[in-house]
Amino acid sequence: MIYLKLSEENFEYDVRGLLMAFYPGAEITTKEGEPSADDRKLTVDYMDGEIRVELCSAGGNSLAFGPVDYSDRKAAKSLLKRLVYSLLSEDTGKELPWGTLTGIRPTKIPMAMLEEGASDKEISYYMRETYLASQEKIDLSIEIARREKEVLKHIDYEDGYSIYIGIPFCPTTCLYCSFTSYPVAKWAPRMDEYLDALFKEIDYTKEAFAGKKLNTIYIGGGTPTTLEPYQMERLLSKVEESFDLSHVQEWTVEAGRPDSVTPEKLRVLKRHPVTRISINPQTMKEETLRIIGRRHTPEQIEEAYRMARAEGMDNINMDLIMGLPEENIDDVRYTMEKLYSMAPDSITVHSLAIKRAARLNRMWDQYAHMKFENTEEMMNLTAAYCRRLGLEPYYLYRQKNMAGNFENVGYAKPGKAGIYNILIMEEKQTIVAMGAGSTTKAVFPGGRIERCDNVKDIDLYLERIDEMIDRKRKLLS
Repeated sequence: MIYLKLSEENFEYDVRGLLMAFYPGAEITTKEGEPSADDRKLTVDYMDGEIRVELCSAGGNSLAFGPVDYSDRKAAKSLLKRLVYSLLSEDTGKELPWGTLTGIRPTKIPMAMLEEGASDKEISYYMRETYLASQEKIDLSIEIARREKEVLKHIDYEDGYSIYIGIPFCPTTCLYCSFTSYPVAKWAPRMDEYLDALFKEIDYTKEAFAGKKLNTIYIGGGTPTTLEPYQMERLLSKVEESFDLSHVQEWTVEAGRPDSVTPEKLRVLKRHPVTRISINPQTMKEETLRIIGRRHTPEQIEEAYRMARAEGMDNINMDLIMGLPEENIDDVRYTMEKLYSMAPDSITVHSLAIKRAARLNRMWDQYAHMKFENTEEMMNLTAAYCRRLGLEPYYLYRQKNMAGNFENVGYAKPGKAGIYNILIMEEKQTIVAMGAGSTTKAVFPGGRIERCDNVKDIDLYLERIDEMIDRKRKLLS
């Protein structure tokens, strides 16, 4: 147990983020109580002109403090996190690769500084001194920020927009998944009804953005390829008929589950100007696939990939997850060897993040005996294989409760970077999201961002589709 006491409520979220990173799985409470011998107590006092942080543990008490100007909130938060980090690092003997950075978009820092004309040396110094990040992660974030800047140079932020279409159906729900997804076996009879509601949102978006430039399209889920071929044809035809595609730089359709991929569905995609698909192994170890709730084999992954190549797909992404139950460095090497032989155009390496809504978290007692391990060696191994394939890192993001306190990195061949993936992270362009559980993100002049959520429950989405459209109308007006 970790007892957290703050003299004021300021920055509690940020302090909790560091505690969770240094003590993964520990329970954190702000309730009063006396720590036992195995517990810790972290006290933060916001004093006049000074922040004082004290950590009490079985090893004794330690103190860190520093002068602060509370009128500069950003500087005050940064100081607090450095003070907390120093005590927790000393207590655990650990250093975090990203230092005090607990946010999900670390590349926004070097991106903003690059746009202001800062040099790599200036960015490196700032990130090291301000956030205590490791030089390896600083170098990675600068490299990716430069590549993002190049990829996005032709995107129209002021007069352009992107769309996301969510198909929230899957063959099964993965152990770690917290996205909105429903079993296709149950919902198959109502998929056309779902598309009918979705088409109402598409009609609204067509009207609202008439005269604007559509830059990217992303159809995700769930698993869009759970749609039958005729339903996929309905959806893609609707998109193509509704929007001017002359400014579209990328159209992605997720084909994430190999057991949902067929030659017929791939041919439907090829009949339309889809430029990119994603076939997601997560791992090539069959035992792990069973544990996480996937009902396909590694051989089906390879077969789906071969079918996609045979149908002429020339931009295929494959997703992996590091830190899956019972996997070690040898399992990661085996997976990377398999992907190396297939040679996809991009690979996205995720670090397992145990979300609150995921089955893994809700049923933790059933899996607590298993080992969940993600190490720097594993991440470096995936990076080395990707580099050998000629893939360059092009986007990066982080999540709470991420295994090993690492990150998710997308690697791609030159010219094959996922543009939508960068846009969703950099938050520079409005993305209109349609479908149950999706979130529209509107970017206004000056950089102000506002969001609008669709309900997650499919029955409610179908019943309240007009309300979902009205929410967007109010947001975007």
